Order: sequence, then C-alpha cells, then structure tokens
Amino acid sequence: MRLCWVTAFFLMGCGWAQEYTVLQSHTTETLRGVSAVSAQVVWASGTHGTYLRTRDGGRTWKAAQVPGAEGLDFRDVEGFSADTAYLLSAGPGEQSRIYKTTDGGGHWTVQLTNHDPAGFWDCMGFWDSEHGIAMGDPVKGKFGVLTTSDGGKQWNELTGPAAMEGEGAFAASGSCLTTQGRKRAWFVTGGKAARVFRSGDRGKSWRVADAPITHGAESAGVFSVAFRDAKHGVIVGGDYKQPAAGAANVGFSGDGGATWTLSALQPQSYFSAVAFGGKDVLAVGTARAVWFDEHETVARKVWELNLNAVSAARDGVIFGVGANGAVMKFVVR
Repeated sequence: MRLCWVTAFFLMGCGWAQEYTVLQSHTTETLRGVSAVSAQVVWASGTHGTYLRTRDGGRTWKAAQVPGAEGLDFRDVEGFSADTAYLLSAGPGEQSRIYKTTDGGGHWTVQLTNHDPAGFWDCMGFWDSEHGIAMGDPVKGKFGVLTTSDGGKQWNELTGPAAMEGEGAFAASGSCLTTQGRKRAWFVTGGKAARVFRSGDRGKSWRVADAPITHGAESAGVFSVAFRDAKHGVIVGGDYKQPAAGAANVGFSGDGGATWTLSALQPQSYFSAVAFGGKDVLAVGTARAVWFDEHETVARKVWELNLNAVSAARDGVIFGVGANGAVMKFVVR
C-alpha cells in the first residue's frame, strides 16, 4: 500500500497540540517492532526479515531484508544510533534469533539462535548498548531469561521465574519487556494468568505482582509495559481476538510495579503497545490509538488507527508502526 504524507492537528483542553503524520515507509510488510533512538533516528522491524531505518525523523526510510532471514519475523528492534541496532525474531525453536548491526544495516551478525524446539523468544530490552536482556515463553515451567554484558558477543542463560500453567508472554510489539535505569527490568504475561514480573538486578532475581487486566483465554492478558521512571509504570492489554472490547485493559503502578491499579479510562479497547510521552500515555492497538494520563477517566484524544507498536523519543516524539508498512509520527507540544 502506498503511504504518503498526511498530517492531522488536534487541539486539547489542556492547551497542548497533538499532531500525527503518516509516513512513507517503502514496505508493505507487517511491522511489529520500533525503536526511537531520537526524534531523527528510528529503527523498525517486521515480517520476512524486514527492517527499516530513518535518519531524518521519518521523511525518508531505508527498508530492506536481513540476508538469510527472509523466513523470520522480527518482533523487536532496539536501536542505539544510526549505525547500531539489535533485532529479535520470534518463533518456535531456531526461528528465535538475535541479530546485530554496527554499520547501519550494511551487515548483520547472528548473535544467538535458540536451539531448544520448545523455546519461543518474545522480546528484549537494554540498559545501554552493552547490557541487555531478552525473555521467552516458559520451558519446563520457567520463563526464559538471557542477558548480555558485552554488546551481545555472549548471551548468558539465567534461571527465569516460575510460570503458572497456561501462562506466557506476547511477542506482539516488542514491548512485553522493558528496562529502566541501570538494573531494573519488568516483563508482562497473559493467558491463564496476567502478571507483572520485576527485577532490580538485571534479571538475576524476580518478584511478581498480579495485574488487573483481562485474561483467561490464550489470546488475552498483558501485552505491553512501560515505565517513565523507577516508580511510575503503565500496562496495557486485552484480548486481541476481541479488539473492540473495552474493559480492564489499562493499569498503572506508582510503586515500581509492586502493585497495579485498574484504570477507569474510557474508551478502552485491546492495546498491544504503550509508551510514555512525558507524564502522558499513548496506547495503540488494532482498533484504536488513545492519548491520556493516569488521572483521567476520559481520553484526551481517540484515533481509529491500526497500530502494533510504539516507541518514544526523549523530546516529545512517538513513532508507531503497524500492518501494511504503516509508520506514524506523533508529536506532543
């Protein structure tokens, strides 16, 4: 589908202006990962080994396939500059891999391949370009946890926390795991249980809290987590098979993830990803995108958009990606 520049402006009661722009991505692949290094440098990833990069805030994009990865689905990307980025492919067994480039995608190195046929990697996060963590669905009753301290030259498998029967994570947006500060990490789950796991020591040990998010079906639970500092976090989810269902899909924490409170926000729907823009929140899913903050019961703005993932730059810019190569840029002023 050909995408062109389309801009919409919305004036809010609080005096801020919200703008979103549809960008020309040069691909029709489904995109599920996005990483905003800055308002200018952004990486994205998707089906058939696809990755994208812009160095000018989204005006132009390089879209390409990683050689030899045409059969892989890159559900997560983590960028650190216009040159350096990591890709994580999700899938059973050896379809789960981690790649890295240090020359802007000119060359990609396979850092790690999952050789366990029961394994399925979901997402990853980094504290800095050298120290990172990845997680996967339970194998033999425990979630998979991998960490690196040398830029991915070596990934070490840690003993992950125990899972409940029928519990897993969703590789829907590359944001089922997030990091903050120098050592903190959180990941979220769904299925028969909806929970938030938190670590303060780079994945060596974990504590867990129940999440007040719709769950029970294999298609329902917590899909995404974000923290704006060590204390304040947000989770979103729902049932992706019922994208318009609007109950118990957003929760907030003010104590670092030890406890979570269900949001009374309206409207809600299934959300696959969430990001902070300052103290406010942008949640996206296949039915709509919603802009709000934790104290509001009515969303500031609702768009009928179909997006899979979002990533916020530090200067009030959020990028979202979705099906058919959709890339959008949201600006908060």
